[in-house]
Amino acid sequence: MSAQPTVILSMDSLDGPMAVLADTHPDLTVLGCDSYEALPGLISKSGAEVVFTIKFDRGSCYPRAALVESPTVRWVSVGGSGTDHLRPWDPARVTVTNSAGVAADMMAEYVFGAMLSFSLGLRAFAREQAARNWTAGKVEAIQGKTLLILGLGRTGQAVAARAKAFGMTTLGVRANPKPTDNIDEVHGMADLPRLWGRADFILCAVPLLESTRGTVGSGAFAAMKPSAVLIDVSRGGVVDETALLTALDGGRIKGAALDVFATEPLPPAHPLWGYDNVIVTPHCSSVYDGWDVKSARMFADNLTRYRRGEPLAKVVDPGRGY
Repeated sequence: MSAQPTVILSMDSLDGPMAVLADTHPDLTVLGCDSYEALPGLISKSGAEVVFTIKFDRGSCYPRAALVESPTVRWVSVGGSGTDHLRPWDPARVTVTNSAGVAADMMAEYVFGAMLSFSLGLRAFAREQAARNWTAGKVEAIQGKTLLILGLGRTGQAVAARAKAFGMTTLGVRANPKPTDNIDEVHGMADLPRLWGRADFILCAVPLLESTRGTVGSGAFAAMKPSAVLIDVSRGGVVDETALLTALDGGRIKGAALDVFATEPLPPAHPLWGYDNVIVTPHCSSVYDGWDVKSARMFADNLTRYRRGEPLAKVVDPGRGY
């Protein structure tokens, strides 16, 4: 590592993060790149040692090899929390860090917006409003309901804190079970078969790994309450979409709020668009005004550590995904 590394910022909106780096590391050469296609050439030409990257163009091929197989790049800092788009990488060759927690509070609000939308029946009321139809109505409390959280990272914990404020029972699942604030019961993944049926709401907030791919599949849906609601803010692939469609068609669950999909953008012909009891959002639960600047500040702090030869924060283990 170098005390004077050349740094590339790879993202579609450069102004805010570039200003952060100009303020915090004014002596460094910092290059901006808003194109996936141009990034490999810029890395090669500049000999960049550090790249801060925010994945932006989901319709193009992400230049993974240019980042984790480059002869010069020693550190890739991911502006979000997920790193599955970089796997596999050799941690002896390149260090990957993430910005876990940068959007945890916002994602927790998204989760509660989804839960309240279902418990209050807001989508059904919106249809009646559009028809100018005054009908008998009823709402349902989430107080006293049970929330099952798959993944107790920063997002899962932020959701749990709010769930306790709402008077909910919280069940949590994590790879290495240990007591966790605001979680009534912490379990391992192997316990899931006996947890599905206890939950009124099920939140997916785990990284996409081979061990988590298809976690919410046909067996899970068969074990859920017909009144259960699935909320997915993790990564496409954690939920088996074929099994989900079967569950929706068979009335096996009440509905779902989905922010991530196996194929993104979600194709216009995909059947998930057509369900009244499914909320589809375009992978935006972590996107809010200023999140990129907050992430850039986290990167700038880590860059100070890097330049001093100190251990980096939020280093990702490629096997664990976090």
